[in-house]
Amino acid sequence: MNNIIIENIYKIFLSHSSVQTDTRKIKKGDLFFALKGPNFNGNEFALKALEMGAAYAIVDETTCLAEAMAADSNDQIILVDNVLSTLQALAKYHREQFNIPFIAITGSNGKTTSKELIYTVLSSHFKTYTTQGNLNNHIGVPLTILSVGKDAEMAVIEMGANHQKEIEGYCKYTLPTHGVITNCGKAHLEGFGGVEGVRKGKGELYDFIRNHDGSIFIYADYDYLSTMSVGVKNKIVYGQSEGMIQGAVLQNEPFLQVSISKGLFVNQINSQLVGDYNLPNILCAAAIGKYFSVPDEKIKTSIENYIPSNSRSQLIKKGSNDIILDAYNANPSSMKVAIENFAGLKSNKKILLLGAMMELGEDSLMEHELLVQLIQQFKWHAVVLVGGDFAKIEHPYIYFSTSVEAKAWLDSQHYENATLLIKGSRSFAMEKVLD
Repeated sequence: MNNIIIENIYKIFLSHSSVQTDTRKIKKGDLFFALKGPNFNGNEFALKALEMGAAYAIVDETTCLAEAMAADSNDQIILVDNVLSTLQALAKYHREQFNIPFIAITGSNGKTTSKELIYTVLSSHFKTYTTQGNLNNHIGVPLTILSVGKDAEMAVIEMGANHQKEIEGYCKYTLPTHGVITNCGKAHLEGFGGVEGVRKGKGELYDFIRNHDGSIFIYADYDYLSTMSVGVKNKIVYGQSEGMIQGAVLQNEPFLQVSISKGLFVNQINSQLVGDYNLPNILCAAAIGKYFSVPDEKIKTSIENYIPSNSRSQLIKKGSNDIILDAYNANPSSMKVAIENFAGLKSNKKILLLGAMMELGEDSLMEHELLVQLIQQFKWHAVVLVGGDFAKIEHPYIYFSTSVEAKAWLDSQHYENATLLIKGSRSFAMEKVLD
């Protein structure tokens, strides 16, 4: 089949609305988009996708046509100029069929936790679709949009980015009506070119909202967000002492309890999240729920029932030990708040197991040195540093090159009645310490 326009592909999509880019996940009737990457070429698997039950395969290499013709599957092959661009254009076309709130969320830290909290609050009252896991990149965002069903009343889209113009690109087909920037910290400095670059890159969400008369939810306690949002007409503010929803940390051990001083007819929210750094995430979800008229009791119950997973702010009991597993990712900003929060806990036997931080560019050595200086300000039972630039700097702590080695060490210690913080960048898979 030759190139056809997006409208015609969309007609096919309406009958085959499950989209896959991985043949290992193909189900009967799926649409297979043959994406290319540095180490793979989906075109090479197009025929296999059809054999496994895909209704159509969208490809951008003509060799697939000859293979399909030989297999008598020619009618199931759709040839386009670029599969990725077609996927994104199809997502935009699908998005344009809806007249509902599309809430986009980005930030250096906490965006997935905030997204999950927002989703659980909104879905208690509305039919809501959201990003699954962390499918928040140039492939995940369009796939998320295409997963939004015709019964949707709300959509919450997470956007990750490691360089400027990335969020701008996502906005072109997400067309967000509402936006949230959780914070702007020291993450992906290599790609963004420093903290100011991070703010400029994340601020592309505000730029789109500003230019399209949308609304933002903004945390009042981060002054830089106020500066970044100048010119945005519609702002819903939340914070510790300013805004529609106001609250503060009531207690932080073992889980975060938040007192609500304004905006809800509930005085307290008892979460299952670890760390006072999750206060803005809880207040954000409460503010969005309140703005969209979710009943106060549903807001409270939804947040309280949310249990974190996927190595994000999880509290795990293992024997007599308490383990804070926050090993999905790490950057200087998230490391700082996690360590400071951990230092404030009451345990007499605190053990740090920290993986190195990635994507920091020329600042990497300095940031790891600053992190060691922060660690040295507190008293610990033991500190273990794993991999990366921890190997290149002087420090008085235990060092291993991999999390597997750190696990062997931990197993040999036979700790009891200890509290552990496990955190590090994704590439070091610090959760393996617990395997």
